[in-house]
Amino acid sequence: MDFLKGISAVLAKDLQTELRSRYAINTVLAFVGAALLLILFALNAEQLAPTPKSALVWIVILFAALSSLSRSFVMETDRKTFDLLRIHSNASEVFVGKLCYNFLFTLTVNLVTFLLYIFLLGMPIADLLAFMLVLLFGTAGLSGVSTMLGAIVSQADRKGAIFSVLSIPLLFPLILILVRTTKAALIDGFTGNYLNDFWALVGYAGVTITAGILLFDYIFEE
Repeated sequence: MDFLKGISAVLAKDLQTELRSRYAINTVLAFVGAALLLILFALNAEQLAPTPKSALVWIVILFAALSSLSRSFVMETDRKTFDLLRIHSNASEVFVGKLCYNFLFTLTVNLVTFLLYIFLLGMPIADLLAFMLVLLFGTAGLSGVSTMLGAIVSQADRKGAIFSVLSIPLLFPLILILVRTTKAALIDGFTGNYLNDFWALVGYAGVTITAGILLFDYIFEE
């Protein structure tokens, strides 16, 4: 119970901070809207093949995430509140609380992005259940990597540059898997050929979240 209370306290603090300013969500949604309109009108996205269609939407989400997901830890360092977290919470509570916040934030952005993308391009969803599972585990993988790297770079001097450099090689395999599974869920239908990709997605999310929890113990104590 104490563990859940600690997670809830960290999550509630971050949600209240974001709802008070709404800086991150407004910035990300503005970027997503502009990027989707650019894709639609400049690239004639409705005429593209299925694979580029699936890739473009995740590229938009990736760059939107890179611009905001590291902030939850970076803000603690900038505001000198990291020591307060050390006093009132243990490492696992802080990391999981931040992870839950990033998951909810990213899931909101992903849902809005996909709804707009599907509406603007007039794309049907071939397998709704598969699409929701891909979206959930894709969001978990993206949040896991971003939370882990956000914790690492929060102690560095040039946080933004280091976060981008470290995140791209870690997120590249995730994006490749997501492009294939999203194409299957939206267009082809989720047949047995894509099950290996789906389980790879589940494994990626599990490994990154577990690694983040284990690594954060060392970061939190320094």
